[in-house]
Amino acid sequence: MRMEKKMNNMTKLQLAIDTLSLEEALELLKKVSPYIDIAEVGTPLLYRSGLEAVRKIREAFPELYILCDGKIMDAGAYESGEQYEAGANCASVLGVTDDATIQACVEEAKKYGTEVSVDTICISNLPKRIAEIEEMGIDYISVHTGVDQQAKGRTPLDDLREIKACAKKSKISVAGGIHVDTVEEYLAYDPDVVIVGGGIIGREDPVAAAKAIKEKIDQHNR
Repeated sequence: MRMEKKMNNMTKLQLAIDTLSLEEALELLKKVSPYIDIAEVGTPLLYRSGLEAVRKIREAFPELYILCDGKIMDAGAYESGEQYEAGANCASVLGVTDDATIQACVEEAKKYGTEVSVDTICISNLPKRIAEIEEMGIDYISVHTGVDQQAKGRTPLDDLREIKACAKKSKISVAGGIHVDTVEEYLAYDPDVVIVGGGIIGREDPVAAAKAIKEKIDQHNR
C-alpha cells in the first residue's frame, strides 16, 4: 500500500484523538473533518483499539491525512510499516531512541511514500539532537512538552521557540494545551502544524471549537 499523501506548506490543524473510544472518534470526525487537516490516532486510542483505529478512520475518511502516534522506540521498520499498512500517512518515533530506529522508520516511509514525525519529549539537548535527526531525513519535528514537564514549569512555547531557532530542514508541529484563546500565541512562531486535543474534544461544542481555531489558522495563512 502506497499512501503518497503529503502536506503542503501552510499551517495545518491536527486533531489529537486520545480520550475517545474508536466509535466516538468516528462520530466526532464526521462532524469536524471539514475543519481539520490531520487526524491523529493518539497513543491512548492505540492502547484501546490498536491499529484498527487507523484502519477504520482510513476506511471512513479515505482522503484524510492520518498520523499514527505510536511513539516508536524500537523495531522501527516493523512498527512503522505496520502503521503505514493500516493506512497512516505519518508515523511518530521518539527522538530519544537509537539513531538506527529513526533511520529504519525513514527508510520504511520511503517505501510507502509516507512521512515520519520525531517526537521531542524528554530530549535533554534539543539543538544537538535536532541537528542529528535532521540529517536522517525525517519530515516533522513534533514539539512535545510532556504533562509532567509542564507541571514543573516548562511550557510548549519554550520548546517551540528553541526548536524553531535550531531546526533547518524539517516541518514543525506543536502540542500542549492549545485552544482557541491561546492558538495565536503559537501561530506567532509560524509552526507548520498546530495540534489540538482537549481544546476541541473537551469543549461543549467541539464543532464550534474546531471551526473557530481553523478560522484563526486560516487568517494566519493569508
